[in-house]
Amino acid sequence: MAEAKTQITDVDPADFIDGVEPERKREEAKVLDALFRKVTGEQPQMWGPSIIGYGEYRTTYASGRDVHWMRSGFSPRKAKHSLYLMGGYCDDVAGKRREAQLNRLGKHSTGKSCLYINKLADVDMDVLEEIIREDWETMGRIYPE
Repeated sequence: MAEAKTQITDVDPADFIDGVEPERKREEAKVLDALFRKVTGEQPQMWGPSIIGYGEYRTTYASGRDVHWMRSGFSPRKAKHSLYLMGGYCDDVAGKRREAQLNRLGKHSTGKSCLYINKLADVDMDVLEEIIREDWETMGRIYPE
């Protein structure tokens, strides 16, 4: 079985954040890092060249594929911040609660397990914290350590 392309690296997340351009994205990445640290209680690790992850879990899909991935995280992409929030994707009950939270969040878009935010000023930071917290708790319930 092939390993996932995106693996934990030795790069210091603070060094990565210091190199984020433009400056607004860099400053917002610092805010997101502080928020994820506060919610998760975890120190970040770099996953691949551009994803900052908090915690990790392992599981095996029904197909037999083994997965090692972060519990939560984000990537400060040039166009939009990508927040990796798998709990709402992995759990139907959490997914339904997430829909209501997203209605209160502000300007955003979503993918299967990603939340995309152009700039933090577009969203309610208290709601964002609530989403990250509930997602973290869901992942801990589904994938206990």
